[in-house]
Amino acid sequence: MKNLSRRAWLRTSAFGLGGISALSSLPLHGSTNLTNSSYKSLVLELPFMENFKIPMRARLLANENPFGPSPKAQKAIMESISQGNRYGHSDAQYLIEMIAEKEGVKPANIMLGPGSTDLLEKTAIALCRHGGNVISADPSYLSLVNTAKAVGANWKAVPLTADQSHDLTSIAQAIDSNTKLVYICNPNNPMGSVTDFEAVKTFCKANATKAPIFVDEAYLEFLDNPQEKSAVNLVAEGHDVIVARTFSKIHGMAGLRIGYMVATEERVKSVSDMVRSTMGLCITSLKGAIASFQDEGFIAECRALNKASREFTSEQIHQLGYQEIPSHTSFMIFPIRSKAETFSKTMVEQGVGIRMYAIDNKPWCRVSMGTMEEMNYFIEALKITEG
Repeated sequence: MKNLSRRAWLRTSAFGLGGISALSSLPLHGSTNLTNSSYKSLVLELPFMENFKIPMRARLLANENPFGPSPKAQKAIMESISQGNRYGHSDAQYLIEMIAEKEGVKPANIMLGPGSTDLLEKTAIALCRHGGNVISADPSYLSLVNTAKAVGANWKAVPLTADQSHDLTSIAQAIDSNTKLVYICNPNNPMGSVTDFEAVKTFCKANATKAPIFVDEAYLEFLDNPQEKSAVNLVAEGHDVIVARTFSKIHGMAGLRIGYMVATEERVKSVSDMVRSTMGLCITSLKGAIASFQDEGFIAECRALNKASREFTSEQIHQLGYQEIPSHTSFMIFPIRSKAETFSKTMVEQGVGIRMYAIDNKPWCRVSMGTMEEMNYFIEALKITEG
């Protein structure tokens, strides 16, 4: 039984090619797409094949945190259920003030939403509804790009460099008078790679006067000292930069739907004047986010557990002859030898959920980091699947 992912309608394709290519020769870098409105991304997320009759023993398909929400967040959520008859506007304002203090900006620089993807899409609608173009790397997370295209903008895709980082020089060259938004996902999904953080900041300073720059930092907190790497300080300096964070990843609150963006007051207003913000958030999510935001011990523990699972998985797949793109996130992606459909079906039959991608017409597996027990089970299932 097949169940299409929530983004599959934008990225479905027929795919059955086998084979594997060395990472050093992976042809993801090349000429920037500047004029072709029918350009197809180098990466396609394939439909997830799910068999509801088979219990899932290792859910490694959505980059969720298997350890969350934190006990403090769970307690706050449970205690807030009785307040479900009330709107959460005051809690939203309290969370906004907490975030503003941490990020070194004013509350007016913060906008909340039900997950950071919601804010990516709302920003795309607000800025691209009259056409123009949006620029991003390829491969990358395409939610903002697809929304921009849906409301009338063109996509200028700039392939990643040979080391899977953003080609900031080519992105800068692609900006023109019709550019409405530049999108940088760092760390990048689905590749797991990072672009030098200081280089991103330098790029933003040099180019934010030409077009707003959206830096998606959904996975930043899986790195050590994430605040030092963030581009958020550029907002306080007055640059037209938008930074998004989420409670879905390291906070373990994917099902509770809450995230935020930091931007200039004018940019926040340009989005919030068009769409609702805190009205889309429930009081349970807000209370949980407030508690989790203050639970630094839980965040540090999750970061360490994720790193341990990632290092274990990397070592194990190396022993099986695979080479992943070095990851700095809660997932990793690597090319496989089987056909995509066969691989996915066999893994699901063993109770393992993963994501399949077609990259440059070859099958790749993206596996999220779970508990150590789940990762051990994944490795055993991989051995059976690939023989």
